[in-house]
Amino acid sequence: MELCNLKAKDLLKRFRSKDCSPVEALQSALARIETSDDQLNAFRFIDRESALAAARASEMRWMRNEPRGPLDGIAISIKDVLLTKGWSTRLGSKVTSDIGLWEEDAPPVARLREAGAVFIGKTNTSEFHWKTVTDSPLTGITRNPWQRLL
Repeated sequence: MELCNLKAKDLLKRFRSKDCSPVEALQSALARIETSDDQLNAFRFIDRESALAAARASEMRWMRNEPRGPLDGIAISIKDVLLTKGWSTRLGSKVTSDIGLWEEDAPPVARLREAGAVFIGKTNTSEFHWKTVTDSPLTGITRNPWQRLL
């Protein structure tokens, strides 16, 4: 089974036993995104360099048997409605801007960061996150990956 298909708890077991590393898990996730996001349009942006640096730091902690927290090394994305330090929050709208300092995390993002999660990038949202389907003037239509499988 590909690492990107494993549950977080199974990845954590494998990190603990050194069967795989956070870097390998991230690379598997990035490879999946690369092969499918052209069709899905799920990501507003991906920060490969930052994610790889975080995965490497996590890998070193796991090698020392000192994980930061219960999600150390787990690659995740952040919905583009949550403030994320260093990344713009556009809310799916063209009336927002990438310009800004973006110096703080929303509380859920801060807790994920403290737990050691590896942030891949931001995923698309409907404009101002006002509806449950994801189409926005900023990023277009995001398709459901499960519908692709049917």
